[in-house]
Amino acid sequence: MGGFLLLLLLSNAAFSAPFELVVAPVTDQVYAIVGEIGPRRAENHGLNNTLGFVVTRSGVVLIGSGATPAGAQLIEEAVAQVTEQPIQLVVNVGVQDHHWLGNSYFAAKGIPIKALKRTTESQQQQLNHHLGRLQQQVGDEVHTVSPRYATDVVDADRQQFRFGGIRFELLWQGDGHFVGDAVLWLPESETLFTGDFVFHDRMLGVHPTTPVTQWQRTFHKLAELNPKYVIPGHGYPGDWEQAKRESGNYLDWLVHEVKKAQTGWMELEETIEWLSQAPQYSHLLYFDGWHRKNIQQTFIQLESGG
Repeated sequence: MGGFLLLLLLSNAAFSAPFELVVAPVTDQVYAIVGEIGPRRAENHGLNNTLGFVVTRSGVVLIGSGATPAGAQLIEEAVAQVTEQPIQLVVNVGVQDHHWLGNSYFAAKGIPIKALKRTTESQQQQLNHHLGRLQQQVGDEVHTVSPRYATDVVDADRQQFRFGGIRFELLWQGDGHFVGDAVLWLPESETLFTGDFVFHDRMLGVHPTTPVTQWQRTFHKLAELNPKYVIPGHGYPGDWEQAKRESGNYLDWLVHEVKKAQTGWMELEETIEWLSQAPQYSHLLYFDGWHRKNIQQTFIQLESGG
């Protein structure tokens, strides 16, 4: 874990450098693939998120496929930096585009793709919205995207499976950044691929479609797994203390403080101004761009009974 601080420092200088994926070792078999911490753009093929992979004796299990076929190819090349083992299984845990719209690249190679049914259903429901946003960010590359959903759809909220001698658990314990988001748990190494339930190094975002109180509750359920290693949906890998500090505590603070404002009959704009200064979180990248939006969305959801 000691190398993560160095990787984080390097990431802060990465905005001016040509884009490349960073492969960050977590254990001797588990790796994170860290995209740009900054915005999605044409140069990074929409890869401003974190994916990962597990090297097993039967091949590589890849968690997430990127936002476009070109991004998926970069992911494949990143895996090849570490191992000659081929990718033999792709697991989709996230609903947002950059976690799964690269599926077609791997499907064309005959690689099976696994996901929970509720994840694939939400991907379908969100598809047009996500493609529209992606086009604004990567331009014409969006036309290379051919959405492909999981070929192995799990009609349950939990599935344990073994691959290459390693035990995995694909798990939904509640919604988060998007409805239908799931996690992948490796109990033997106490490693959790959280997808967008956890943001490291940067401020998380509450979208109009983000069920913020459900995200808060699910975060606390995931804490019961007591993971030793956390591969987040954005940012560099770390541990659960970092996940709490930069995501879970913020969700708790956001919901609690907005509820308190509403109990005191404060209006929306008044609440935003009252809570706009949150120095314990202002060090996170994109605090200025997201924090006030998060307050607004949380206020609207709570006011409507969310």
